[in-house]
Amino acid sequence: MTISQVSVSLEDAQRVIAAGQAKAGEIGSPSNVTVVDAGGNLVSHIRMDNAWVGSIDISINKAFTARAFDIATTDLGENAQPGKQFYASRTPTMAG
Repeated sequence: MTISQVSVSLEDAQRVIAAGQAKAGEIGSPSNVTVVDAGGNLVSHIRMDNAWVGSIDISINKAFTARAFDIATTDLGENAQPGKQFYASRTPTMAG
């Protein structure tokens, strides 16, 4: 079975970034917006004025995670709740 993945062009990524900026402006939430390609590699990122600097890495990692698991991060978060399939991956381990 052959699986074909279409990557995203910079032009398409910039359109996605613009849409993200527009939505963030609409809801009054300065944001970092990131687009990755089919391999999870960064294509484009912006940090809006007044968006938290600490959210840069979070935005990039969320985009990578969504691509790596092929799932929206909202759905991934739901699956990371107690009793769900990804819950244990959030459990800290302690050396003992």
